[in-house]
Amino acid sequence: MTLLLFVFSQFGNSQDTITISKPIRDGHVLVSNGETFAFGFFRPGKSTNRYVGIWYNKAPEQPIVWVANRDNPINDTSGVLSIDAHGNLVLHVKDQNQPIWSTNIASKSSNNISTLAQLLDSGNLILIHNETTSSLVLWQSFDYPTDTTLPNMKLGLDRRTNLSRILTSWKSKDDPGTGTCSYVLNTNSSSPELYLYKSNILWWRSGHWNGIGWSGVPTLSSRNLLLNFSLVNNQNETTTSWGLRYARLFSRLVVSESGSIQLFMGKEGDQQWAFLGSVPLDQCDIYGKCGAFGKCENVTEFACTCLPGFQPKSPSGWSSRNASSGCVRKRGQASICKSGDGFLKVENVKLPDSSFARVDEKLSLKECQQQCLKNCSCAAYGGVDVKEEVGCLRWYGELIDTRVLNGGQNLYVRVDALELGTQQRHSNGFFANKRRRAIMIVALLVTPLLIFLCAYWLIRRKRKARERKFKLFNDVTASSTTFQDSHKLDGGRRKPDLPFFDISTILAATDNFSPTKRLGQGGFGPVYKGQLANGQEIAVKTLSRSSRQGTEEFKNEVMLIAKLQHRNLVRLFGCCIHKEEKMLIYEYMPNKSLDFFIFDEIKRKIMDWRKRFEIISGIARGVLYLHQDSREKIISRDLKASNVLLDATMKPKISDFGLARLFGDDQIEANTNRVVGTYGYMSPEYAMEGLYSIKSDVFSFGVLTLEIISGKRNNHYLARSPYLNLIGHVWDLWMEGKALDIVDSSLAQVHSASEVLRCIQIGLLYVREQAADRPTMAEIVFMLGNKTTLPQPSKPAFINRRTINYGQDSSSFTGAPTSLSDVTISVLEAR
Repeated sequence: MTLLLFVFSQFGNSQDTITISKPIRDGHVLVSNGETFAFGFFRPGKSTNRYVGIWYNKAPEQPIVWVANRDNPINDTSGVLSIDAHGNLVLHVKDQNQPIWSTNIASKSSNNISTLAQLLDSGNLILIHNETTSSLVLWQSFDYPTDTTLPNMKLGLDRRTNLSRILTSWKSKDDPGTGTCSYVLNTNSSSPELYLYKSNILWWRSGHWNGIGWSGVPTLSSRNLLLNFSLVNNQNETTTSWGLRYARLFSRLVVSESGSIQLFMGKEGDQQWAFLGSVPLDQCDIYGKCGAFGKCENVTEFACTCLPGFQPKSPSGWSSRNASSGCVRKRGQASICKSGDGFLKVENVKLPDSSFARVDEKLSLKECQQQCLKNCSCAAYGGVDVKEEVGCLRWYGELIDTRVLNGGQNLYVRVDALELGTQQRHSNGFFANKRRRAIMIVALLVTPLLIFLCAYWLIRRKRKARERKFKLFNDVTASSTTFQDSHKLDGGRRKPDLPFFDISTILAATDNFSPTKRLGQGGFGPVYKGQLANGQEIAVKTLSRSSRQGTEEFKNEVMLIAKLQHRNLVRLFGCCIHKEEKMLIYEYMPNKSLDFFIFDEIKRKIMDWRKRFEIISGIARGVLYLHQDSREKIISRDLKASNVLLDATMKPKISDFGLARLFGDDQIEANTNRVVGTYGYMSPEYAMEGLYSIKSDVFSFGVLTLEIISGKRNNHYLARSPYLNLIGHVWDLWMEGKALDIVDSSLAQVHSASEVLRCIQIGLLYVREQAADRPTMAEIVFMLGNKTTLPQPSKPAFINRRTINYGQDSSSFTGAPTSLSDVTISVLEAR
């Protein structure tokens, strides 16, 4: 394959290139410009053979990612890699005329003296013919993968050159020769899928591309925080690739000889790779586990059932738990394609193998159904693109490899009129029993009275709802401040103070509150992502009817946050009140909440010390604004990691003011009999006596600071741990002079020890037992920004150690962590 590569830098760096005059011999290594990858001779495992390959240079364990002579090893150290007179990169050994391995391309230039091979920081080895202003890429290792794919490396078919890129496993850890497992992109179908073969037997498939990712692996979709997957399918190529959203990470996807595809993630300084998962995952991932027209659900030892309208082809085989024979129609194929045929929906499944399907990208699901009914051979249909909600898959053969899958799609299976009627009668079985018919007759007699009573109740309910809505509207608009014209959004009915959104605007923005738009669930209720007609992304926070937080909290949050304008606070765009439903419309935070990162073994590796310090400082400035610089002095009462959201640049923004309280300028503290907040973050005087003040938020901020530094939850210690919580652990280490032992191991040594130690000391000052001893937020911001002498911390609150009786039955220690740090207290009566 020949590509045009424009040259902006000088080729010929002695560390990453091979030229005609500068070959490399066994014992010498090329290193890419950024030192990410190395290329040279190596010996795998216990083997005595020598191979030429590429490996991660700085990553844990330096795994091999590409091998040149995988099936032609060298038995000594006489190997030499050079550029020959024909412009090929060749591998020679002593006393042999024929090369062991060669790029084997036909050069189109008569002047090959300027041809060179270069190792790039992507892990790609390229052969280049260097010209005056540009260079031709004559060959690249990415086109000839072995068992590993790297970020931005393609698998699949280049139709212009008929080049097919596939992965094949090593024979063993000691032998990189071509193994028996292969990983290919099936390009023979109008709906490409990734296939894994084991000894030439189809072992696993990815499912079709659904516009977001591979439908059979919903956890590895383009919504994934770390990875993004893509598919290109046009007249020039059908290829798939994946990339990393963060450049500081290493990653590789490997096909193993055991018959699995494994994904690993790492970072410079790690001791080992993090294993992110593999497929096949369970028995239902094995291709065709339940045969044709079978369905697999991994809930029992024998996971197979038949699709609606089908029965086991071999009942004796199924009785012995062998479902490979599959299923057949209950009344034979002749009963299909008659008047009354229809479809039964099978929910949440990995759709059958699309090699047996026909694809129409532009048809709606309704049109798909109509097209399927027109053809007697059409057995089922389903959707293609879940993102755009368009596209039609119609199966004209067997339905193979259908499995129940969390996050799957709906499959509509064609059945005859008799089966359709049977299912409907089952659904309406209420009327099948004579006794129930009698009950129904009685019910019909009293229906007019019930209708009258219901109508009367609805009229009164609507009247009361209008009165509440009018009162709530007056409360909110009377208390909220003027909203700037620049904040006016599409759909917002412009009011004197804060925009009120029509319910139609919210429904359109969230696709009628589609489950695919759901971001999560808070104490207030579910939160949905939306997009207004002008392109503005929003987060819609709905008030759950079952929530203990009701209208008062809703009014409180609207009235409070509407007055707040700060870079470290989430911005409120408006609200919506529809009947009994109440919603808040915020700016959308694409990186979710802080706890999503710092308490996850993989994701927290993205956050180096500099980023964590910036987040600590940003939260401090946001709390200072609430306490001192806003129009009203505000106490959050629920400051925690899950209430700190991160924008696209990882800037922290405090959210959720449903539990906040206003303070007068001269007010020091207040008392309440209704203690609300979250275990692990509440100060002792608030939890025990109901007393809260700005120092209550300081305590919560101290806990949050220690969590960010350590990557551990405050209340997340095993039953055998001598510590009740993180605060006690940090205090003991501080007293022993080992405070840095608490630092998150994923930070390695890439941090300033003195700065981290200073932040730990400041954190311990926040969580002092007596509120009067804690600094104010103004003092905290000053401490974080200036290298002044800090006071020594005193004994914090909540650090009593456990008394553990190791003589008791070991069964009492389950090893499961006790975590209450995310449990929000709605009501707790104080003493």
